[in-house]
Amino acid sequence: FTVSALQPESIPLKVRLVAFGEPLIYHLLYLHDEDFREIFRVKAEFNDEQNRDQETGVIYGRLIRQLSEKEGLLPFNAPAVAELVRVGSRLADHQNKVTSIFSHVGDVAREASFWASRDKKKVVQPEYVRQAMQERIFRSDMVAEKIRGLIAEGTLLIQLEGTRVSQINCLAVADLGDYAFGRPSRLTASVGVGTAGIINIERESRMSGNTYDKAMLILEGLLRNLYASEQPLTLTASIAMEQSYGGIDGDSASVAELLCLLSALSEVPLRQDIAVTGSINQFGEVQAIGGVNEKIEGFFDVCLAYGLTGTQGVCIPASNVQNLVLRDDVVQKIQEGRFHVWAVSNLNQAIELFTGISAGDASEKNSFHGLVLDRLTEISDLLVQQRLTDTSRMLWMPGTPLDLPSDPRPPLPGQ
Repeated sequence: FTVSALQPESIPLKVRLVAFGEPLIYHLLYLHDEDFREIFRVKAEFNDEQNRDQETGVIYGRLIRQLSEKEGLLPFNAPAVAELVRVGSRLADHQNKVTSIFSHVGDVAREASFWASRDKKKVVQPEYVRQAMQERIFRSDMVAEKIRGLIAEGTLLIQLEGTRVSQINCLAVADLGDYAFGRPSRLTASVGVGTAGIINIERESRMSGNTYDKAMLILEGLLRNLYASEQPLTLTASIAMEQSYGGIDGDSASVAELLCLLSALSEVPLRQDIAVTGSINQFGEVQAIGGVNEKIEGFFDVCLAYGLTGTQGVCIPASNVQNLVLRDDVVQKIQEGRFHVWAVSNLNQAIELFTGISAGDASEKNSFHGLVLDRLTEISDLLVQQRLTDTSRMLWMPGTPLDLPSDPRPPLPGQ
């Protein structure tokens, strides 16, 4: 017989096919593949996080024990399991939740068992879980370390002491895929007479994303809400993220942008030992942002390399307090009073933190908002005066003889 003639008989087979994957992949296949819709008719969504409570701690302990028995890891004592639960909260970016993707926590458990066995321990203790996390950061921290080096040597200009007008430290997150870290950036603003409004330099250079551009438009709306109830908002201003050579997106710098712009208008200096992150709406309410732990730790590392002064810290939205799961070394310095985290819920709280003067109201003289309104009024008056001058020049140009009307009175006798 030839090979082609040898055909196996069909065997009746009944199977249940279950596939796991990302929601985006499912949606794409469902839209573009008819067979996929016929085969996978039942879809169930799983939450990638769950509440952090006693039951979750028991589940984590059971999973860690199963992993230890299956792979021959050292047993974990109760404090070590609690530390792994804290790792789960860090991965979920929430104090009251933990990640449901246990494979990530399992990787940390394997590394913690390795470091404990290296020290000839029979039980994994919590310090080895912390060591495993530190070693994971050390292996992936090269880019962040180079950026800190550039700041320390003065290549990247970041001021960490004193005060400065029209300048503030904002925070961004760089995501490398398996590792994300925060870094400070210098934000500056300039203001002059004109009607161009707020010029977004990042947008003009086509380096900003849609969310960043939307945040700038919201900022303009807030300015109108604060200062343009009785007079038009007339100014020409520009805002730039200095020494930024890549794309930028997100709205987490909008609080920093507004503070920087208001400092330029009022000529009130801002503290440079504080970095700020947060979004803001048209009513001046500070809104939550992402990556708050990475941003705080990134600024802390820069300040630590520079030298902690005891006044440095980060200003975050109050709604992000529940997301704080910081490294142990950062928590220790905060407890010692060497580093600080301030939470604000509105613009006025941020103004008073950065300037040390009362935010007040636009109608109050010598308050921060009053100083801003005075400057905007001055710009508006200068613009009106300039327009009147330009109009006069258009009516009479220098060197042109004046065409005066003849005297209607009759001539005097003898003239």
